[in-house]
Amino acid sequence: MTEDVFARIKRGEFFLIAGPCVIESESLCLKVAGAVAALAERYNLPYIFKSSYMKANRTSVDSPTGPGLHEGLRILQKVKSETGQPVLTDVHETSEVAAVAEVVDILQIPAFLCRQTALIRTAARTGRWINIKKGQFMAPEDMAKAAAKADSDKVMLTERGTTFGYHNLVVDFRSLLIMKETGRPVVFDATHSLQLPSGGGSVSSGRPEFVIPMARAAAAIGIDGLFVETHPRPSEALSDTGAMLPLDQMESLLEAVTSIRQAVR
Repeated sequence: MTEDVFARIKRGEFFLIAGPCVIESESLCLKVAGAVAALAERYNLPYIFKSSYMKANRTSVDSPTGPGLHEGLRILQKVKSETGQPVLTDVHETSEVAAVAEVVDILQIPAFLCRQTALIRTAARTGRWINIKKGQFMAPEDMAKAAAKADSDKVMLTERGTTFGYHNLVVDFRSLLIMKETGRPVVFDATHSLQLPSGGGSVSSGRPEFVIPMARAAAAIGIDGLFVETHPRPSEALSDTGAMLPLDQMESLLEAVTSIRQAVR
């Protein structure tokens, strides 16, 4: 099934990346992956499960960071084997890459690390797909240079908002079209784009009520994929409580976005 997902992405089919921000437990990951996989099948979407084994970029030293490399990869492997879905996770150091690539199908370069040449090249040399998230400080045309560092045709680029003053992000939808000029699949991160960095004092907050409208707008201009962080009870989540979309709203999101994509095509 994993190979089929990437064959479909290469054919230009609209795809979904979704899951909780950070790995909280095996049971939570399996629950979210199973629920979203069922929705993706219903809407005929290639689906990649995402979650982070460690969140290196935290507002406060007291913020939860995740289970760590060993336990996190064990859970991601469990999700992959039980659901048959490919998985994605972040890498932060070149020393992590080899171990992560043994389990996951997409290595994600976090936004704050998108200029790190050694990290991008090390990830690309594994032969896995890589997803480079556009830094909140990056011009979209500069992402072509970041992608070129990989020297690979297995690269996707993700828009996740641009810093707009303190504790705020804004999405310039021209960025999506500019990044599409690279010929790479371009993904819209509908939840992080509405994050309010450090907006909750010691944590980041967000505006999840705008996730579906913003995703609809991105679909209308022809994005290739959608990235969504989702959780059954975001208010109880260990990370991004103010930005994730409730799991029970995922179907409304997919219904809206897929109908627009079909109309655009």
